[in-house]
Amino acid sequence: MRREIAASGKGRVFVNNQPATVTVLRQLAPNLATIHAQNQSLVSFDATARLELLDAFAGAQLETVGENFSSWKNIVSRIQELERDEQDRLRLLDLWTFQKREIEEAKLQSGEDERLETEKRVLANAEKIYSSAMNAFDLLYEGNTSTSASVRAAQKHLEELSRYEPKFQEALAALETARISVEDVGVTLRDYAGGIEASPEHLAEVEDRLVAIDRLKRKYGPTLADVINFGAEVSRKISEMENKDEVLRQLRAELAETAKDYLRAAQAVSRKRHESARKLERLVEVEINDLAMKAAFHIEVNGSDEEGNWTASGFDQVVYMISTNPGEPLRPLDQIASGGELSRVLLALKASVEAGAASGRKKDSAVQCTLVFDEIDTGIGGRAAEAVGKKLKSLSRGNQVLCVTHLPQIATFADHHYLIEKKDSSGRTRTSVRLISGQERTEEIARMLSGAKLTETSRKHAEQMLKTNA
Repeated sequence: MRREIAASGKGRVFVNNQPATVTVLRQLAPNLATIHAQNQSLVSFDATARLELLDAFAGAQLETVGENFSSWKNIVSRIQELERDEQDRLRLLDLWTFQKREIEEAKLQSGEDERLETEKRVLANAEKIYSSAMNAFDLLYEGNTSTSASVRAAQKHLEELSRYEPKFQEALAALETARISVEDVGVTLRDYAGGIEASPEHLAEVEDRLVAIDRLKRKYGPTLADVINFGAEVSRKISEMENKDEVLRQLRAELAETAKDYLRAAQAVSRKRHESARKLERLVEVEINDLAMKAAFHIEVNGSDEEGNWTASGFDQVVYMISTNPGEPLRPLDQIASGGELSRVLLALKASVEAGAASGRKKDSAVQCTLVFDEIDTGIGGRAAEAVGKKLKSLSRGNQVLCVTHLPQIATFADHHYLIEKKDSSGRTRTSVRLISGQERTEEIARMLSGAKLTETSRKHAEQMLKTNA
């Protein structure tokens, strides 16, 4: 995935080296990478995102739940349609009856529009087609100078030649095959030309039929197959409406069975979520405390299996709860005030989900392969910063991790170090990004430690940090 932005401001997007649009880029990007900016990472977790994170850790398979929910929802819609009040029912019945009659009276045939378009082209150009076919027939078959006559003459000469030189027997056989093919094509052209009839009346009939088909496609299409299927669907609805009581009995029986199937699948997923939540919260709590915090962490999974709570992903709701100081009550993550605490909780969650995947759980698409941390070191320093650096290093073993930071304790853990610089040029500010390594990287780390004025002590400290954290 690539985006090029020219100095003029115009840009181009490529996916697998094929041109694409920014809209497509926006749709694809969330499935490939996630960006966590300071004070925004976990606060933005909505109910769906919280559930997806737990399902990613649990390796929950939601296909059966989704299919059963879709079937159940479809039957509910059909029942609601049949149970409309009498006035709505009669109005719909009149509409469907009209639509059914209009489609049936057209007596449509599958592929008819394509066949008629071909026939229309032939009829509209009958004289040209007849002339071309007969001219080709004459050149291939008729007359002393036709291809067939020339091949026959050549055959006679080859027969004479082959009496003296047997190797021309093979060429003679090839020429015979060619003559037969030429004459076959000629006969086909003659027969085709004989069937062409320049009939303005028939052309008008074909055009009128195509107009009628196009009108139906605009109303019920867009293709002729769609129109035919629409007519069949309307016939089914009318049949159900006319046999309302019997159909309702059947649908309610199907609904009960589908509801049982859904609940069975959703409850199995719910049990897996509860089990995984206990495992994940223990892992996260250990990871958080490794990041210089004394916190208690809890994942609350709740939800009723009543119909009003049913969705394609089950009926559960997930809330992440945390207490960042001993003695404080557990509160939802979005109520945490400290940006530094948020940053470390995010790291702990990502690292724990990765640990779950590494221990044998199937890695779900919700587990991102590229993680961007934009200045998540806000509000931390010293020992906490070093712990965050170690955790980022650990997280990078299974993901691509990009981190924007001002802290040397974090920067020294990176495999690659890029320096972002702003410079004034011709009255404008320009930003550049470049890879630094070796002595240049050591001096940049020293600068992050001591400020603009470099000292020998800061250089030695930088060298030691890079060596220790490599």
